[in-house]
Amino acid sequence: MPITLTQQTALITGASRGIGRGIALKLAERGIKKIAVNYKENDAAAADTARLVKEWGAVPLLIKADVGKVQDIERMFGMIKSQFGGLDIFVSNARATLATGFYAEPMDIPLQAWQATFDTQATEFLVAVRAAVPMMSKNGRIIAITYAPGGQTGSWQPWVAMGSAKAAKEALARYFAVALAQKGITVNSISPGACDDSVLSGLPSQVFQMIKEWHESGWTPMRRLGLPADIGNAVALLCSDEASFITGQLLYVDGGASLMDPVFPLAIQGIK
Repeated sequence: MPITLTQQTALITGASRGIGRGIALKLAERGIKKIAVNYKENDAAAADTARLVKEWGAVPLLIKADVGKVQDIERMFGMIKSQFGGLDIFVSNARATLATGFYAEPMDIPLQAWQATFDTQATEFLVAVRAAVPMMSKNGRIIAITYAPGGQTGSWQPWVAMGSAKAAKEALARYFAVALAQKGITVNSISPGACDDSVLSGLPSQVFQMIKEWHESGWTPMRRLGLPADIGNAVALLCSDEASFITGQLLYVDGGASLMDPVFPLAIQGIK
């Protein structure tokens, strides 16, 4: 039986497309009645998300705001309080765009780009959770969308700013989980693996195809890329009443990719 959620309202940042859209649609499918769709620039994509949310019977609220700016975050939550009266689910999904220059190696990344990246991740999460909690009831759910390997490894050199910022966001989620436990509000993190219809889709087609073939070859045991709906399903699971005793956890939604040992080729590991 599909999970049916008892909460009424949700906010997903960076929800105009990709993983954010997949989360918004899955929450609408599971019964959330009012969904705030945050986005930064793409009006047409945000409007399309709103249309799809409505098809599931939910009422969308489009909020154009840059989560890298504290004043925009405060304005966003002010709109939610005015329009919804409260908030049950907050999913922090938005990230800095490549245009900020964050995709640079440790010795090269400009400090301005480093700070901008942290503003959209760790600072955003701190400010947003503080704004969300006063509007939440005892069944509140807060979920951070991260990318755990980026903060645990060092091989993806140009990802240093985003990897470090995501790691800080995961740490904040654990601190908030403890701070909010007695209020009945859970705080968890989800680490997606490589996903179709995500930031990867914006890479050159040849590069994206290489990534796809790599995971289909066995480095993701399920031999496919993830889908936004896969991440949406995990969010719905953590928002369910049955997950009320799960907090402060990091959930990998990656088809088993995080289980793989990079030291040996697949054939030596017995992967055919």
